[in-house]
Amino acid sequence: MGILEIIGLNKSYGHHVALRDIDLSVEEGAVFGLLGPNGAGKTTLIRIVNQIIDRDSGEIYVNGEPLKMVHVHNIGYLPEERGLYKGMSVDEQLQYFAQLKGLSSRESKVRIDRWLKRLNLDPWKRKKVQDLSKGMAQKVQFIATVIHEPKLLILDEPFSGFDPVNAEIIKNEILALKRNGTTIILSTHRMESVELLCDHIAMINKSRKILDGPVRQIRRESRSNQYRIRIRPFQRGVLPDFAASMEDDDTVVYSISLGGEQVNDWLIRFMRFGEVLHFEEVIPSIEEIFIQKINESHGE
Repeated sequence: MGILEIIGLNKSYGHHVALRDIDLSVEEGAVFGLLGPNGAGKTTLIRIVNQIIDRDSGEIYVNGEPLKMVHVHNIGYLPEERGLYKGMSVDEQLQYFAQLKGLSSRESKVRIDRWLKRLNLDPWKRKKVQDLSKGMAQKVQFIATVIHEPKLLILDEPFSGFDPVNAEIIKNEILALKRNGTTIILSTHRMESVELLCDHIAMINKSRKILDGPVRQIRRESRSNQYRIRIRPFQRGVLPDFAASMEDDDTVVYSISLGGEQVNDWLIRFMRFGEVLHFEEVIPSIEEIFIQKINESHGE
């Protein structure tokens, strides 16, 4: 059993079904991507796990135990809608959140100083949140989420509001937390982040789970036997009779479907016309798989 197990989860708001029969298993120490378009039910699921709202039915287990309020102390939650007190200074704010999670005043100060230096916020320690840029405030919110070193960390759009440099900093911090054994649930629309960070993904659309599995396995199973080959022709204008695109350096790129033929047969065929510079299988990205699965579910 994983660190978080969800079995048959259901939630409705009046006549609107937000979640229908959702089963999820989150393995300890993994980065678990929770994907789906806006309104799919992701935030509802996250809020139920954080006991902000109640489920209608279903079972939730944390480390094999039925979900209870005491588990909140081992969960860190970064909501998409941030919630800092603008009139408080950065250190006061973090001290408040740390002590809410059960840390002593002394331990809170040690961890706050360490994190502020780590995220280059130390000069802003005494500043009020209202005086910070949006990116700085987002960093403070991130620190407040991880200050108590939760075993399970739930991040809802953690890169929102960050420029590329600070997004890279947060990405590296997420990877460092994973290396230290933190289990992370990541909900984001940034598919490149999913590719880089996630071990496992689940996709929800229109309240239902439509995809669930390890990232590598999902990409492997989505292959369509398509390949891309780039050659430098021996003679200009003497080329295989396939659709191709000319590159700036006089090389030619072909996209082919193997059908029932072998890779080596295609390579031999192209080698008659030129020097083979590159040959690769075209494996769909998570973003391409995401769009395909959403379109398929809309057609059901």
